[in-house]
Amino acid sequence: MFRRPSASGASSPLRSSPVSVLQVPDLRIALPSEGALASSATELLRASGLRVNRSSDRTYIAGIPAVEGVEALYQRASDITGLVDRAVADIGIVGRDQYEEVRDEDGDSIVLIPDLKFGESDLVLAVPDDWAAVNSVKDLARKAESMRQAGGILRIATKYPRLVGRFLAEHGIGAFEPVDAKGGLEARPAIGDADMIADITASGQTLRQNRLRRLDDPPVLRSSAILIGNLASLDRDEAGLDAVRQILERLEARVRGQDFQWIVANIEGESAEAVAVRVNSDARYSGLQGPTIAPVFSKFGGAWYSVQVVVPKRDLIPAIDYMRTLGASGITVNDPAYVFETPCHAYAELRNKLGRPLEPNGGAPNGGAGA
Repeated sequence: MFRRPSASGASSPLRSSPVSVLQVPDLRIALPSEGALASSATELLRASGLRVNRSSDRTYIAGIPAVEGVEALYQRASDITGLVDRAVADIGIVGRDQYEEVRDEDGDSIVLIPDLKFGESDLVLAVPDDWAAVNSVKDLARKAESMRQAGGILRIATKYPRLVGRFLAEHGIGAFEPVDAKGGLEARPAIGDADMIADITASGQTLRQNRLRRLDDPPVLRSSAILIGNLASLDRDEAGLDAVRQILERLEARVRGQDFQWIVANIEGESAEAVAVRVNSDARYSGLQGPTIAPVFSKFGGAWYSVQVVVPKRDLIPAIDYMRTLGASGITVNDPAYVFETPCHAYAELRNKLGRPLEPNGGAPNGGAGA
């Protein structure tokens, strides 16, 4: 089982006091300590039953009581990818933009859950409003070439030189000068430090306020919070993988649950089977595998059945309309706390990358701990 090196020592015959031992957690998760991702990451963990026992905002190491041996490490979001790359942390929550920009491309980090459903933003190219002829990347390529022929070079203020450079190269812009800027990028063109910017935006309001506009093309990158991990440090025996499995199970099911709603309705019918046939006549609204049906002991008489289905949230109103066509009444809707897959997709993918795939029934091979 993988363990990080720990500081330890043996008692000296000349000293009777015990030597302190640095306790190393079984699993360490790096979390953003500040910024837009911080509160959302902590809230997702809490909603997933993984409350972080953090005493104050100045506490940088905390426990997660729900899973034994797991430690939370609060650090700047910009540092989390490096911590996972170096196996200081085994897993971590970070924005995809930061991960793709700084990760060690020859290292052991992998994406475990590709979208945690918060921190959504776009990495975009934005030009000054007075560049009226530049509305697309093709227009920008012509502008860059014109500047080159005049003896200049396109200057772009950005925190993402790797991602921006690759994107521009793919669109025929091979030469540009990245202007390193950690904050206040929107002001750089106005003060003459750059010609344009490439930055993360959610609403575009700050761009507009600074007389900038994004190009009409799709963004350089669509970003949201992701869960990453270090494949080498997660290469453990079955017992060592259990903490990882518990966290992946909870997070994946909680995130997946946000896409669904649970409908309960009462439908009159000759039998449970007859009601099931009617509900199943449109597979879009009959649940993930089919409806759950139970008798209702109606105080008004008649043969009534309670029908429960889980449907995608986007299909809620069509599903309600469908239930009404079946004569449903007393329709209620709830948000499921979790929707678990069998097996957990993230855990199964991790096992595949470790070369130890799960059995078809979702269990670990050779009788080990399963999903």
